[in-house]
Amino acid sequence: MAKAVVIGAGAVGIATASYLQREGWSVTVVDREPPGLAGASFGNSGMIATHIVEPIAVRSILPKLPRMLLDPTSPLAIRWWYLPTLLPWLVRLLKATAPAEVERISYALGTQLAHADEAYRFLIDDAEVEPLIQRKGIIDVYPDMAFLEENAAYALDFRRRNGVPFVMLGDNALRNLMPALSRDYGVGVHFTAASHTVDPFLLVSALAKRFEARGGRFHRAHATGFETTGEQVTAVRTDEASVPADLLVLAAGIWSRPLALKLGSLVPLDSERGYHVMLGAPGIELALPVTVGDVRFSVTPMASGIRVGGTIEFAGLDAPPNPVRHEALLGHARRVFPGLKTEIQTRWMGHRPSLPDSMPVIGPSPHLKNVYFGFGHGHLGLTSAAITGRAITDMAAGRRPPFDPTPFRVDRF
Repeated sequence: MAKAVVIGAGAVGIATASYLQREGWSVTVVDREPPGLAGASFGNSGMIATHIVEPIAVRSILPKLPRMLLDPTSPLAIRWWYLPTLLPWLVRLLKATAPAEVERISYALGTQLAHADEAYRFLIDDAEVEPLIQRKGIIDVYPDMAFLEENAAYALDFRRRNGVPFVMLGDNALRNLMPALSRDYGVGVHFTAASHTVDPFLLVSALAKRFEARGGRFHRAHATGFETTGEQVTAVRTDEASVPADLLVLAAGIWSRPLALKLGSLVPLDSERGYHVMLGAPGIELALPVTVGDVRFSVTPMASGIRVGGTIEFAGLDAPPNPVRHEALLGHARRVFPGLKTEIQTRWMGHRPSLPDSMPVIGPSPHLKNVYFGFGHGHLGLTSAAITGRAITDMAAGRRPPFDPTPFRVDRF
């Protein structure tokens, strides 16, 4: 049986390994951490946010950037000493805000995310983990219609034109769905096709257990390099032993950049650092996830409480978490949900693998015939995991994937 190696045991890696396995490959997943335990796969907001088709940066936010960057509690922050390192990435991000680029990116993301739920259903049904998924949608809330029109009309327009279903909610409808919501918020947008998991770690772990029960293997080690013959990778080197490979998929999240470089591809991948606070006894009921439009953070009901998360911080891989950002999240959450109790809590900071055009890398290596990439999903890693795995499996089998992978190629930079 032909051997496939997937580097990365996060949501994308496990989904890819599962699809390859069902295709008939003998699959080994290489990662130094257990499935779903490290990185964004553990600490994300739990949203399968198929409605977010617009890039993280558009022209309308550019005038606000200087103020946002000077405020350590801003939804977007850059630690001043990291700015020189980040500057080339920011230049690419600014280029991606050109109107034609925003249209192109939104269309590409829309074609990909349109298949995300279907790809997940296959894995979820097979692993019998439907109780971990809540299909109630996701709501964005805003102070009033004037604020929405000024700050979010562009996003709704992209979503409408890309076929994303949503329903506008007035004050009464919001109160019925979320009685704990502050009266400061009177307008909502309900994205009815979105969903969420009540525990991202349990979801990835359950998919991994199903993969292992079908004969999949895990190699707990740090991938350090590759053995090649001609235009083929023949093995993955680790700090323990080499793992033979007839097919290689690099899906190591934020740690993909140095490995991609060893495979001949330079990728402008950086850490979009995210924060969350998990509240074990929140004291309020929340039926479905909420994204708060004026301060850009999310509140998600989960099996063990409520997760308050979000924000974007650029400070590289080695800087410690900034406790000010955790406190800011809690302050915002108390204001939006006045009855929220925050005494029982845990805190987390992790690294979203982010590319400046807000699109992941999905597809074959231009240099090695048996290598595929699946990383750089930013804040849509959980959302895109299953469809990325399906697309890579289709391409490896010589089939056309459900969406055009050309915009996601690794050499687009």
